[in-house]
Amino acid sequence: MTATTIPLDEPSVAPDSRIGDWVRDVGVMTRRNLLHIRREPMQLSDVTIQPALFVVLFVFVFGSAMVIPGGTYKDFAIAGMLTMVMVTATPGTAVGISTDLHTGVIDRFRTLPMAPSTILAGRSLADLLSLVLCATIVAITGFLIGWRTDASLLSVLAGFGLVLLFAYAFSWLMLCMGMAVTDPESAQALSWLLVFPIAFVSYAIVPTEGMPAVLRSIANWNPLSSVSAGARELFGNPNPAAHSGAWPLEHAIPVAIGWSLLILAVTIPAAIRLFRRRTAD
Repeated sequence: MTATTIPLDEPSVAPDSRIGDWVRDVGVMTRRNLLHIRREPMQLSDVTIQPALFVVLFVFVFGSAMVIPGGTYKDFAIAGMLTMVMVTATPGTAVGISTDLHTGVIDRFRTLPMAPSTILAGRSLADLLSLVLCATIVAITGFLIGWRTDASLLSVLAGFGLVLLFAYAFSWLMLCMGMAVTDPESAQALSWLLVFPIAFVSYAIVPTEGMPAVLRSIANWNPLSSVSAGARELFGNPNPAAHSGAWPLEHAIPVAIGWSLLILAVTIPAAIRLFRRRTAD
């Protein structure tokens, strides 16, 4: 007489359950990063104090010498300042992820039943909320010093959304840079080495027509220039580059969206690979 063994099916996890767990874990990691900010509020200085100072100083320093066709420098500058200060706030993302890796807290997270991508997504979402605060500060400061728009509310919100999309994509690039180095100091130095020329060799704070030919070409194709021009168009503010003959600035909105999606498509998989390499046993 022989015994018959009946195989038992392995318990399976429904896809909806896995997605729900992933979303929950991302929420936990986002909350963890926000709690760090609450305990050390000066971490928000680059998205609160710095934007207000930049807007006031650049508008009144450059504004006294700038003549913008079709409007005032205040109206011209706000879209560019919004783009510039949000991009210059993203090095904090590189420093944050590098600090977590350097202090060993990531090793503790690896012992938890969570996907590695949730750690990166939580960091990026917390930084996105900080960028929303930054955009609000710029808008309020600009309004107080006289910035106005001639567009509908929906168009203005679309302008802010365009800049937020690009800044969010750029924060993923900063995540990659933060994981490509071994310590937070190097992460800060390397990220600023990239951010500084991108922010200032652009159409963000001055028109590019007066630049030398080579520098003007670089500035016209700078993604920051397209984002700034696109935001100006959506805000209904002066946008001289719309008729400058520079293709990226004459088609600023689709170019800005294209740059943002391209950066996300490249940096998200790269960030996940870098994270796995940095945390491999």
